[in-house]
Amino acid sequence: MTARIREVVVTPVAFPDPPLLNSAGVHQPWALRAIVELRCGDGLIGLGETYGDAPHLELLRGVGPTLVGLDPFDTNGLWRRVGRALGGVDAPDRHGLTGGSSPQKTALRVFSPFEVACLDLQGHLIGRPVADLLGGRVRDRVPFSAYLFYKWAAHPPADGPASLVGGLPPAGDPYPEALDPAGIVEQARLMIAQYGFGSIKLKGGVFPPGEEIAAIRALREAFPELPLRLDPNAAWSVATSIRVAEETEGLLEYLEDPTPGIAGMAEVAEAAPMPLATNMCVVSPADIPPGFTQEAVGVVLSDHHYWGGLRRSAELAAMCRTWGVGVSMHSNSHLGISLAAMTQLGAALPELTYAADTHTPWQCGVDVLDRPLPITGGAVTVPDAPGLGVALDRDALARLHENYLRCAIRERDDTSYRRIFEPGYTRRRPRW
Repeated sequence: MTARIREVVVTPVAFPDPPLLNSAGVHQPWALRAIVELRCGDGLIGLGETYGDAPHLELLRGVGPTLVGLDPFDTNGLWRRVGRALGGVDAPDRHGLTGGSSPQKTALRVFSPFEVACLDLQGHLIGRPVADLLGGRVRDRVPFSAYLFYKWAAHPPADGPASLVGGLPPAGDPYPEALDPAGIVEQARLMIAQYGFGSIKLKGGVFPPGEEIAAIRALREAFPELPLRLDPNAAWSVATSIRVAEETEGLLEYLEDPTPGIAGMAEVAEAAPMPLATNMCVVSPADIPPGFTQEAVGVVLSDHHYWGGLRRSAELAAMCRTWGVGVSMHSNSHLGISLAAMTQLGAALPELTYAADTHTPWQCGVDVLDRPLPITGGAVTVPDAPGLGVALDRDALARLHENYLRCAIRERDDTSYRRIFEPGYTRRRPRW
């Protein structure tokens, strides 16, 4: 069976996001995503999901019309068309990555949702799951980790500019305030009770390191058998990172991005008793030679949204295997299409050595899918259905698009949002 892409539809959506704290600031009330549909006629549609920030959305919409007529099996042709349409544009990333921007990184981010949608189409056309197109399953269930955040109880009413807030979403966040070790432990209990996670990650870089070490120790006491991770998003200096690594020896399975840059990470890695992980200093093919030769990282958190899709993420995993570097998966605020893509990729990666991150609990049940993939026992069962194994709920997509039209947020900006409530707040890396 052959098919050609007849129409490309990119739909921006917004969904409620709790006030999650991080080293950049705090999450805004609405998270933005873009849903990509590649339509081939006769109801055949391939799905992708990506960032919904206005500059990225503009690039997606510029590329979309150039894909009409493309064979969805021709992903090399897809790459060429994306490159021609972008013309070498360099659009900075707004999702916490470091290492600067480049035309290559921009092209990979734009290519990714279209590649995922093509793989979804391929699976439907031949009646096989995407995991089969990536080499076949090595596991039937893909493990994910509880992703804990320091957070406010709710988004405060804002007196600041509406353009930075966009109105507050309806209540629906089941997780209470978490600003100390007791709050973090309670958040973990709630999340593990609902999803059965078998490992725990804490987003740090919010409070002085000693307070976050105390939270890790409290988690260890409450969950003595579960692997723990700490990710301060490069909020610490090299010296502080080494001190924290020494104080958490025996507590962490890995320490993620404690300090900025490959050189800084390499210095910490030489002294740290646990592996260092990253989704901030090795974030593109150009970062692999210095990152690996300097032994800056022991674990790479792949993210198909900025590594250029699922096949390039599998290539990254193979390079990690060659260098003896572990593999996990990074997460940003996302919906169910991204979770399905991560699940299909994770099913086919022999190199997946650590449970993947996911923000799914923070969606609080909101999605664009008719039957989102559930997380049970800390893992997602790989669907047997063709393609990604998921389908759109058109009514839900329309509601989330209406959220986008009504909210005033058009780019993620955790720092400016926090300044509404703390005018003197500044973003610094490192902070301690």
